[in-house]
Amino acid sequence: MNTIVIYKSKCGFVKKYAKWIAKELSADISECSKISIEEIESYDTVIFGGGLYSVGINGIKFITKNLNHLKDKKIIVFATGVSPVKDKDIYKIKQKNLNNKEQNTIEFFYLRGGFDYSKLSKVDKLLMTLLKFKLKHKLKLSSDEKGMLMAYGTPVDYTKKEDIDELISYAKL
Repeated sequence: MNTIVIYKSKCGFVKKYAKWIAKELSADISECSKISIEEIESYDTVIFGGGLYSVGINGIKFITKNLNHLKDKKIIVFATGVSPVKDKDIYKIKQKNLNNKEQNTIEFFYLRGGFDYSKLSKVDKLLMTLLKFKLKHKLKLSSDEKGMLMAYGTPVDYTKKEDIDELISYAKL
């Protein structure tokens, strides 16, 4: 089976998972911005990974806008975020990023990533600073929000290689 792993990573957590997945599957790997849809048409399995930003998967439109080019292929999407995996959150992520037809065509996996403020672009740092300000003035914080505030000063990395096992098993079917 001919497989490619494509990723879009801002802080490096998606890239780390993409490399692990590509190695386990003996797959080709490419950053999303360095490949065209025509180049991936020859693959049987296409795996795309992107980070979560306000429940949106970074770069997902590369896949969803090009589904007509990916007919008869196994399509897998994974997203990374700093929060622990929760079924209700996975449902929200799928609803925001994939319409019903896409949800029937694309298999989705959530892999816990991390957060490193120092690796963000200036625009992302500004947005995250606004979020930090908002959270600091909130009366009651969730455990995820408390964890996010703590991560501003110290990077956190929750990636674990074994988290890809389910995705790898599905890709090999």
